[in-house]
Amino acid sequence: MSDVNPNPGDAPKTINGIQIDATFAEAFGMSATGVVITADTPKWAMIAAKTMSGFGTSVIGCGAECGIDCEVPASDTPDGRPGVRVLLFGFSPDAVLPQLKNRVGQCVLTSPGSACYNGVEAKETLKLSTGIRFFGDGYQTAKTLDGRRFWRVPVMDGEFICEDTTGVVTDAVGGGNLLIIGKDRAGLLETTEAAVEAIAKVPDVITPFPGGIVRSGSKVGAKYAGMMASTNNAFCPTLKAFPVSELSEDTIAVLEIVIDGLTSDAVAQAMKAGLKSVIETGAKHDVTRVSAGNYGGKLGQHHYHLLEHLP
Repeated sequence: MSDVNPNPGDAPKTINGIQIDATFAEAFGMSATGVVITADTPKWAMIAAKTMSGFGTSVIGCGAECGIDCEVPASDTPDGRPGVRVLLFGFSPDAVLPQLKNRVGQCVLTSPGSACYNGVEAKETLKLSTGIRFFGDGYQTAKTLDGRRFWRVPVMDGEFICEDTTGVVTDAVGGGNLLIIGKDRAGLLETTEAAVEAIAKVPDVITPFPGGIVRSGSKVGAKYAGMMASTNNAFCPTLKAFPVSELSEDTIAVLEIVIDGLTSDAVAQAMKAGLKSVIETGAKHDVTRVSAGNYGGKLGQHHYHLLEHLP
């Protein structure tokens, strides 16, 4: 999957004892939308957001890549209640729409005290209320305020308020990534957790895998028919004896952070934040190296060179 040095004229750089490979993360153009979920308390806004973004790790098998971008203070939400912004990524608006409908309908409509509003300002929109408002069985009503249309759906604890549309962008990016390599599994996980926390502070990005971390990095295709992706064997420590490994003998484990962003610049800023965190904290946890996953530049439109994103 990854070519450690696709630019032979470049050399890796070592900072704080950690080698930063002269390679790049190869990412893909995607479409993305988002919603702001509010509730009576921050706890219930977050519960609805986490439920909605569940099973949203990879478009390979989940239909959409989903995650929590940020908490939204009550002062910035349409109904003056605490909120959480969730982002969804897919390969096209048509691919994102059914995921949006199903996830809001099954995970937000059902959550106590919830409401759902436009989460992305864009010229192009998706019909957020499609299907969901019909749960009202004819008792639903619509109201327009300041040019925005909202649906009021009667439910057993009052009303579910849902905005009619939400924005969608077609120049989003999915698949920015960092491969963090180390000699101690516990230390590697702690370092990667800290990097995910740093990336979470960057607006308009998500890290869609569990806790923001994926241990099952993949390559395109497999020896078995029907498999779209398979294990990234070059970065599997137990396969160091098999050709071709990209790991040193002292490597115990590799963890990956995958980054999706509403813009290419957002992904770039997240890459910088993640690298900075690893460089600052990794050495004391036996992290030895940072690399990135790519396909030789042949598949993804966006290339994020690690050496160009150092702090």
